[in-house]
Amino acid sequence: MPDIITRTKSLLSTTAPHWISLVESLSTEMLTRPASSGEWSAVDCLNHLLDTESTVFPVRLHVFLEGGERFPGFDPDSEGTDRSQWTPAQLAAEFARYRTENLALLEQVTPAHLQRTAVHTALGPVTLEDMLNQWAAHDLNHTVQGERAIMQAFIQGSGPWRHYFIDHDLAAKQALAE
Repeated sequence: MPDIITRTKSLLSTTAPHWISLVESLSTEMLTRPASSGEWSAVDCLNHLLDTESTVFPVRLHVFLEGGERFPGFDPDSEGTDRSQWTPAQLAAEFARYRTENLALLEQVTPAHLQRTAVHTALGPVTLEDMLNQWAAHDLNHTVQGERAIMQAFIQGSGPWRHYFIDHDLAAKQALAE
């Protein structure tokens, strides 16, 4: 099994092209439709990924590489950037630009760095290895979340097959909860 550095770089290298493909292929309406009331749309997920790619992960990576002692947490509800005037294509292109820069920075990480510890202001001590795992999981989490938002229109229109999508059918889950 490849090491965490290789796995993280491999995974992170797929996310920007995937989002570019989504925004080039789908309508703005599909990309901006929230999964359900109070949930993020695919564009909201992409905007959050751009926030973290531009201001969170590179800062954290620098702290570990430079032997820093601590870094701040990030609250997307209060610290996110309003890019509501941006098109999905602009968001994806900017995300891809930052991702390219961060993949180059990630090239500096060696196995000797993995156990370096820094203090996350909300979570306490974490290692670089912890952060690399979290970064990859974060990418997947918000990509899946964005795709789940896109999926809702298709699920609702799938007729007798709809029950096959119960794990992702937010309208059905909401109806069961009421």
